[in-house]
Amino acid sequence: MADLAHLMRPGTLSLAAMPPLSLYVHLPWCLKKCPYCDFNSHELRGEVAQQRYLDALRADLEASLPLVWGRRVQTIFIGGGTPSLFDPDAIDRLLGDIRARLPLEAGCEITLEANPGTFERERFRGYRAAGVTRLSVGVQSFDDAKLAALGRVHDSAQARAAVEEARSAFDTFNIDLMYALPGQTLAEFEADLGAALALKPPHLSIYHLTLEPNTLFAKFPPKNLPDDDSAYDMLDLIVARTAEVGLRRYEVSAFAQAGHRCEHNLNYWQFGDYLGIGAGAHGKLSFAHRVIRQTRYRDPASYMDHALRGNAIASEDEVPRAQLPFEYMLNALRLTEGFELARYTERTGLSIATIQQGLERAERDGLLARDLARAWPTSRGLDFLSDLQGLFLP
Repeated sequence: MADLAHLMRPGTLSLAAMPPLSLYVHLPWCLKKCPYCDFNSHELRGEVAQQRYLDALRADLEASLPLVWGRRVQTIFIGGGTPSLFDPDAIDRLLGDIRARLPLEAGCEITLEANPGTFERERFRGYRAAGVTRLSVGVQSFDDAKLAALGRVHDSAQARAAVEEARSAFDTFNIDLMYALPGQTLAEFEADLGAALALKPPHLSIYHLTLEPNTLFAKFPPKNLPDDDSAYDMLDLIVARTAEVGLRRYEVSAFAQAGHRCEHNLNYWQFGDYLGIGAGAHGKLSFAHRVIRQTRYRDPASYMDHALRGNAIASEDEVPRAQLPFEYMLNALRLTEGFELARYTERTGLSIATIQQGLERAERDGLLARDLARAWPTSRGLDFLSDLQGLFLP
């Protein structure tokens, strides 16, 4: 359990108000570990230990309550892993445990990640009945050969069926789609994108396949990955086609119809707070004089043991004052509308002067535009986002 008195002591920051608070819940098991995945996910062997894991989540949450006492939760995101391996009754119990311990904002967005490989008709409706308001369907591709190359456990027919069921069960949902896949041509990706848009999703998230450290693809890289120019052509196609069907790009990798943006992710990008519970979950919490980051134990068995003893936190660190400008800009510059200059001070407790030099350099390089109230990335800034963010490194 965190030492609250230690966190409340005087420090170098002065935050006038607490940012919005979200809750992230990690359910770590998958049917199969994808070779590109660097998330804390674990291949399922035998049955999911649903009840013991739910007990651990409840204990983890209860031990964390003093850190967020009196604050209302704006959004909940249940991610993984493959959360849809948990049956609707388990999700119902989880959300009931959360509601009994935390005050939720009226209209709280509750997202659940689901994979077509775990899709069963009526299962999605069960999640809706449990209180989930938004489903995120991990399709990745509608091409069977590409799905096999990615190590996915579903095929294109299952993907379409899952999206159709999500549409009928939920008022809003998301499709995840990947591009620059092994051997993928622009024409093949155009067909993939067309298949996704034909299903009329109110939200689309797109991801460039990258070889992350400590993944199977990093150890055994797939052949014929598209080069950077081809990947940029695919991204240009995404931007053009989504605009044609009324999906507005509001974040570097997210496109949504009006009223369908992912509020949970927006809170991340606007440097809001989030309590993370579950195996390997990360959290960021603000106090009057400091911002801290927490990490839970990664291994599910170890996490359950520690959480049930009241100590699920593997590490807790204060974000150094010198690191805060970069951490803020790393998130805020992902948004096409950028950020309010006043919000920078509100969320970090720092003067705008601490990023002034970076703002001026980014503007000179054509990566950023600003007025008296806001700063936002240009189209070039979004294309070279890492370069833009790097200007604010300590």
